Amino acid sequence: MASSDYVPSSSSLTTKELQQNLKSVKRRDRPVRLLFDIPSARIVQRALSKYVLYKVVVMRSGSFDQICLPVERRYSDFCRFHQTLQEEFCEELEDVLLPRKLLSGNFDPENIAERRLGLRDYLAKLYATRCVRYSPRFPEFFTEQEQKQAHSFLRAGQFKSALDELQLVLGIQERMVPWQSVTLLAPTLCAMAVCHRDLEEPEQAFAAAHRVLPTLRRYQMDKYRTPVLEMLVDLGYQLGKPVAQLQDELTRLRDGERGEVSYCSLKELVVQEFI
Repeated sequence: MASSDYVPSSSSLTTKELQQNLKSVKRRDRPVRLLFDIPSARIVQRALSKYVLYKVVVMRSGSFDQICLPVERRYSDFCRFHQTLQEEFCEELEDVLLPRKLLSGNFDPENIAERRLGLRDYLAKLYATRCVRYSPRFPEFFTEQEQKQAHSFLRAGQFKSALDELQLVLGIQERMVPWQSVTLLAPTLCAMAVCHRDLEEPEQAFAAAHRVLPTLRRYQMDKYRTPVLEMLVDLGYQLGKPVAQLQDELTRLRDGERGEVSYCSLKELVVQEFI
């Protein structure tokens, strides 16, 4: 009797299908790595200053990334980053060097091109250093400026601009998660939930808050957990979603916190961060 779940044996596959299967297996088993590129730079002229901004792109190896998520950093940003890392990992970074400072010619196209390549190689060497790769300082270099800008927009009520920055931050953080704690994403998702809600996008706000909730539970991030649950319950009623279990969890948390913590909403909590 023939089975409806028939799976063709390797002998019944064509050569092309066998090659496609082999490529699929190799792609699935290949370890993911981060790759760095600095494809371009631009000169910025201000009233009292002039400097070069380098476009930095973080990618995952293979065909994992379809969206380019660039940030811009000055050479001085790299210098501060290197100094911070050296304070913590001096011995491990003994052979990891920044491109040298220039006394002149900083805006010469050839020097800029040479520095682009040097900074790209520097980031690759940092990533190859295990202690740096797993350090929270590493993702901060690629996201902290954008986090601060996003929260500045949020405090000013510019929620669409804040959300644009937060989506960039989240994309970069997601690339870092294999070597970082998933808690890295929590403040970003909470801020995105706030922005979506103020933009009157309840479905997206619910999705962001619902995504972060398991992390808040697992890692006991209670300062976020109660206000996130309150938002989920409120939005759930609005959207007609089942909220009984969320309401029970919220009640238990509030009973346990009574008299121990001062309560604030998720928005009140988020606007106090990255000042």
